[in-house]
Formats: sequence, C-alpha cells, structure tokens
Amino acid sequence: MQEIHDRLDRYEPGQFKNKFKILFIAVSIALTLIVMRLWYLQVIKGDELRQRSENNSVRLRKIKSMRGLILDTGRQVLVDNQPSFDLVFVPNRTRDVNTTIEKIRALYAERSLTHSFLNAFTGKMKPLVPVTLEKNISMEKLAVVETHALELPGVVVEVTPVRQYLNGKTTAQIIGFTGEISREELDHDSSDLLTPGDIIGKFGIEKFLDTHLRGKNGAEQVEVNVAGKAVRYLGKIQSEPGDNAVLSIDSALQQEAWKAVGERPGAVAVLDPRNGAVLALVSSPSFDPNLFNSGISSEDWEKLAGNRRHPMENRSISGQYPPGSTYKPIIAAAALEEGLITPETAFFCNGTFELGNRIFRCWNTKGHGHISLHRAIVESCDVYFYNLGKLLGVDKIAAYAKAFGLGAPLGIDLTREKGGLIPTRQWKLSRLKEPWQQGETISIAIGQGFNLVTPLQLANVYATLGNGGTLYRPRLVKQLESSAGHVVKEYGPEKLGALPVSQQTLQIINKALWGVVNEKGGTGSILKRKEADVAGKTGTAQVIGLPQDQAARKAKRVSADFQDHALFACFAPYGNPEIAVAVILENAGHGGSAAAPVARKIIDAYFAKKQTLQSRLQGIADSGGETGKP
Repeated sequence: MQEIHDRLDRYEPGQFKNKFKILFIAVSIALTLIVMRLWYLQVIKGDELRQRSENNSVRLRKIKSMRGLILDTGRQVLVDNQPSFDLVFVPNRTRDVNTTIEKIRALYAERSLTHSFLNAFTGKMKPLVPVTLEKNISMEKLAVVETHALELPGVVVEVTPVRQYLNGKTTAQIIGFTGEISREELDHDSSDLLTPGDIIGKFGIEKFLDTHLRGKNGAEQVEVNVAGKAVRYLGKIQSEPGDNAVLSIDSALQQEAWKAVGERPGAVAVLDPRNGAVLALVSSPSFDPNLFNSGISSEDWEKLAGNRRHPMENRSISGQYPPGSTYKPIIAAAALEEGLITPETAFFCNGTFELGNRIFRCWNTKGHGHISLHRAIVESCDVYFYNLGKLLGVDKIAAYAKAFGLGAPLGIDLTREKGGLIPTRQWKLSRLKEPWQQGETISIAIGQGFNLVTPLQLANVYATLGNGGTLYRPRLVKQLESSAGHVVKEYGPEKLGALPVSQQTLQIINKALWGVVNEKGGTGSILKRKEADVAGKTGTAQVIGLPQDQAARKAKRVSADFQDHALFACFAPYGNPEIAVAVILENAGHGGSAAAPVARKIIDAYFAKKQTLQSRLQGIADSGGETGKP
C-alpha cells in the first residue's frame, strides 16, 4: 500500500487539471454539435422533414376518367362502361409482394377460387407506385379481400371503368377495343398527358378518336394507415369524362348485313351516296372485343393471332381483291368519254378473244354473238370488254380508275385502310423491272390481273355512279358530344372530287346497271324487286391464274382455297339513290348466286325499315300528332 501511495504522490494536481480541461472541451464541442444538429433539423429543415413524414402516410391516387360512349346514328348505345374491381398492391409498408400473393392464393384456395396472378414479381418496386395483381375480380373475391384486409398490408381494391361492347363481334372491326398503354406507345406520346397504366384505344374507332374519347384523369390525396388502407381523404381533383361519339352506322342494318354474310369469310360495305356516310361495315370472321377488357389471356391471343382466317383483319377496308366484272362500268365510261365507242358500237363474241398466240375466254363459252354496250354490261360479256381494253390501253384505264377513287386510301375515319392497286406501265417497270404486256391490259379490262380494290372502294364507286359523279370521302363519325349532351364537333360531307365523265355517259352506264338486275338475261336478276329500283353489277374474280386447257382449269378449281371470289355492287333507288352496297365473299363462286343474295337482304332490310318509319310518321300525322291515348 505504501508503494501505491508513494506513486500517487509523485503526480502534481496541475497535470489532472490539464487533462480534465481537454476532456471537458471535447465533451462540450460534441454536445454543441449535437444541439446545433438538432436545431438545424427541427428549425431549419423542420417543415421539409415534416412533409416527408406525412408523405409516408399520404398516397396520391389516380382517378381514371370515364371514356365517352359510342352510339349509332339512331343514338343506340354501342359501347358503354361498367365498373371493374382491380386488386392492387401498393408497396408503401412492405415490398414483399410475393408473400402477399401467397396469402391471397391461400384465401382463394379455401373457397375454391381460381386466380390469374403472375407467378412472381421481380425487379425493384418503387414506394407508393401501385402494382396491379388481378383485374376485374368477382364479387366473391372482393368479399374475401375486404374481409381479410388486416392480413394483407398494402393490398387495396380500386374501381376502374372498363368498356362493354354491346354488339360484340358484329361491330368489332368498326369499334375496335382498348388496352393498357405500352412502353413503346408511351415513348411516342407527344402530348405528355399519358402515364403508365392508362387505358387507350388500340384499334378501330376507339383508336381513331382516342384523344376525344379518353377524357382527363383526376387525382386524390388519401391518408392511409399502417396496412395501407384509406382513413382520410385530403384533397381531390375531379376527372373529366371523354366526349361521346355518334356514328353514322345503323345498328339494325349492321345486324342484317352480318346475318346475311353468316360465317363465310368476306366483307360488306354500305354507304349513303348522298353524303358518303357509312351505314354498315361487315368483316367476317370477326372477334369478341370484350376479350380485351381486362387484358386478353395468352391462350385467347394465340387463338386470334394464329387463326389462318385472320379474324382481326378488317376486310371491309383492308381486304384487297380483284374487282372482276364490277370493274366493267369504269372501262365502259372511259371508252365512251375517250370517243372510242358509242352506245351502238358492237363487237362479235364467239366465246373467245385471240391476242397473238394467246386465247382469252368469255364466261359464256358459247358466246354472245354481236353485242353492243348495253347488253354487254347486262350480260357481262368479257369479249366486249377485252376489245375495249385493247382500244384504251393500261394507262388510260388507270387514269379513269383513279378518278373513281381506286388505287389509294379513301381516308375513312379508321386506321389500317389500304389503297388497293391500279397498275400502270410505270408501276410494273418500277416494281417488277419488266415492261408492260398488252395481254395484261386485256386481263385488267375485266377486273383481273394486277387490279386490287377494297370493298369500301367498290361501294364508293357505285355510290359515285349513282349520285351523278360526286366522289365523297366515306365517313363513320357523325358528331362528337360532351357528356352533358352538347355538340362538340360535327362531321359533314366531304367531297373528294368529281368524275371526269359527262352526265350522258353516266346515264348510259346506270341504265345498263339497271338492266343487269331488271332485264331478261341480266346476271343480277336476284335483286329484282317489284319496285324495280336496284341497279348493280355482278362479279366473279379468279383467285389464281388458270391454264388454257378446260380439263386442267376444272381440276385446279376443285380446291376451296382456289375457288373464285363472288362480288356484287349496287345502288338504289335507281335515279335517286339512298344506299350503295358492295359485297365480296371469298372463294364463294359466282357473284350472281353467292354475293347478290347478301346484297338483296341488305337492300330489303333498308327499305323495310324506311317504310315502317314512314308508316309510323303517317299514323302520327293522321292522329293529329298524338302518339297514343291513356
């Protein structure tokens, strides 16, 4: 002990004081820094940090806008909206979405409910950015999720409007469908108004009028609890519904046209010759657009995309077919206008036409004998038009065909319209690197060879013939209206041009078209009505080139895929047309026996509805304006 005491005595009090001062200064500096930091965080950065803290429990929720309705010309609703309950995961409290999914699966399994979740979610999740787990869940699933809300942190149910296509596949090619915006579409959005998860038009009118139908999304601030459930609404910006679109389509006529075509592949286009309004468009086969409402399954998509009959192709505006004999009125008009023939000019038809060492056949193997223009159109004599083709030449034919609106898209208010093909010498030289052959002119004179038209173009040709030569742009949209019913925009008739054809020439052609239906020997006699009001033309278009030998020709036509396309185009009433119809049925045979009956049903339905409406109006007028008595 004495030794320890002696050691302590050797240290001076000053040494302790110096060390204590150093320690005191160090502690004081540390405490000062802590106090200053606390003051900085609470006073200087207090508001910002308080806001950050609040943001941890406040979520900005998008309010999706209601897309505008789509109605037909009689204001019958074609497309409506219905609520969809979507299961959404918001990783603001936990980011383990896969564990959450397993819990939901287990709850579903207890009640034998199936699910459509992805197997696993990979990648980094952003806080407060919702992840859709399952769309359009049933009421039973909704009850399960809401009942077990405390066991499912971050899981919420959002109500989203989805489209309801009331006419299904009947109008699918016209209306189209909607879907969630893709990354590529988002990158190409020049408006900067779209965000991930937005629903946009993908096809048809839904796509063409998307900016009008879409509306504007709203938003609301929601305070959520630890489980991510809403407890208080802090603020709200209302969404704005989209405009409603009124189309020129007549639903009743559309249904009749669809039934008339049946399950056969083909297309129908029906126009009003007075203004270019589209009354009906049919493309068969079709698809159910409601499959896309909640995201189409891979199985359903494979069925559509892999179908060899191409149900998602709108044949009425993008199907390209040889026009066959429906092309003959254009050839006749060109020959008359060029002064190469008169209505009395006759050629002899013995069933064949020789050009060099090649023989071109008439459909009537026995021939028509000496025949003039009128009967050549009525009986559809090929030899007569072979002669006209030889006189005209390919480039002159092309000039008149293009004046009739062929060879380029007409500009209908739909996407994916095709323009067909009207060949010229220069086209063949540029495209095939080969000179034009005179034999090719002979083929195109009866609507074969390189010629291609769409059903819409064909209907427009006959609408133009019937109305006296005014070429209109076919239009589907009649007007846009606000959700309150105010007219936002009207779409009136739009003239594309006038035919370089005299009224006298048009009268000659139209009288012959009337004869096709109403005169003895006419190829379109099935359209003959007691009113004698239909003028039209049959057509039969070869799908493949046929050999000269008759036996070989018959053998090659045996296959269903090689059978001729059947066509018919017409307008009515003759002299003052209100409707023009074009029908093309693929591999169906002759136009007079296959396509003409379809046109007949459409014409009959149109005038039956008109007569019913007139009778109803007359009854109201006779009763002094009273529609009924109590």
